[in-house]
Amino acid sequence: MGFLIDMWMPILASAAAVWVLSAIMHMLLQFHKSDYVGLPGESEIVETLRSQNLAVGDYMFPHAEKMSDLAEPEMIEKFTRGPVGIITILPSGPPSIGKQLVQQFLYNCLISIFVAYFVSFVDPKTAIVAFRLTGTVAVLGYAVTSIPNSIWRGLAWKTTAKFMLDGVLYGLVTGAVFAGLGSWSG
Repeated sequence: MGFLIDMWMPILASAAAVWVLSAIMHMLLQFHKSDYVGLPGESEIVETLRSQNLAVGDYMFPHAEKMSDLAEPEMIEKFTRGPVGIITILPSGPPSIGKQLVQQFLYNCLISIFVAYFVSFVDPKTAIVAFRLTGTVAVLGYAVTSIPNSIWRGLAWKTTAKFMLDGVLYGLVTGAVFAGLGSWSG
């Protein structure tokens, strides 16, 4: 746990730098504005969902209770006819952007803690080596995490590619901060 004490500054600084970059990309540049589109007939669909009193959570349709159900002719027909999808029901009310921004910062801190943990084992001798190592670990932490959403949840690969680009940029920023603030920089 000594790495946390030794690297608290690059951990917090890189988390903050990524948070700022993310805010710029999402709010100022609106890089992800086209990731999702509205539903045609949204009012009617939302009214139908509202009438079901759905709890917050993830729902798949058609839904098979067990894997063997997927081979049943009725289930095959449901999948063939469509639509097939996954929806996430969030709590009703205005978005809690403050809470989400804090959670994003804490996630950034978690990635940076893993980066610091990794680099504490390899003791890079120069800032460029530190940049390469910490940047690579951070890219892995930020960039590849959305791939399973395209594989299993059907997220458009174009959207995943944009999240991966975000992750590469976040990883580079993390690597730069660690390279500049770590003990190898002095």
